[in-house]
Amino acid sequence: MTDDFLGRLQAVLHEMQETQREAFAAAADQIAGTLREGGLVHLFGSGHSVIPVMDAFPRYGSFVGFNPLTDPRLMWSSVLGPGGVRELLWLERTEGYIERFLSHEAIAPGDTLIVFSHGGRNAAPVEAALYARDHGATVIAVTSKQNLSRPAQHSSGRRLADVAKFVIDTCVPVEDALVDVEGWPAPVAGASTIVACACVGELIGLVAGRLAARGVTLPTFVSPTVPGASVQSNDHVFAAHQQRLREAAQRSPLSLAPETNP
Repeated sequence: MTDDFLGRLQAVLHEMQETQREAFAAAADQIAGTLREGGLVHLFGSGHSVIPVMDAFPRYGSFVGFNPLTDPRLMWSSVLGPGGVRELLWLERTEGYIERFLSHEAIAPGDTLIVFSHGGRNAAPVEAALYARDHGATVIAVTSKQNLSRPAQHSSGRRLADVAKFVIDTCVPVEDALVDVEGWPAPVAGASTIVACACVGELIGLVAGRLAARGVTLPTFVSPTVPGASVQSNDHVFAAHQQRLREAAQRSPLSLAPETNP
């Protein structure tokens, strides 16, 4: 194997392509079914794993039905201090928080949740998957199965891959970083985020193909560089997304809860 990052990254992607065909196909079937029935495909990640969530929608080439669940407290806005990485790392490992975050999201029976987490052991991805499953949604995990050799950290004794119905293995090594440099004390050049984003692109392409084969198309977020498109071309995409969120709110168990006086 080559010692350069791009070469090692290509090797990881090739391994994933060769070993995860069935996993991608099963996940794409699940997502297409959810979208065909008017449901939502939610996406969740914390830390760096929020990046593939943001790359799924709104993104040029993606389409309505994907619903990113992004919590500013699980992302960092600075390295140190308020909104810093240390706070984020503490929060995503703290049990009990995710239920409070997701409790205002319209996750309904028939929906799908895609959870991104390289390690799959922190409280955030595990509890997001548990919450979605308990509310009738199907969980897809995008994680590295190499981490299954490591003990669970959550008090339930489970990892993300243990909770999800479908698991896509990114094939990224436990250390995440791919390059060993002579004289350097630790491997460098992390790959999990890039590979997770590649998974997003693969799923979007597969799902579109499945929907189109059934005569179904969805409003697509298109670049203004596409012939005939403009900046205003995506106005209907945002409107369609908003409408689907409204419909999801009506299906959510939260909408059926009886009102109580304070």
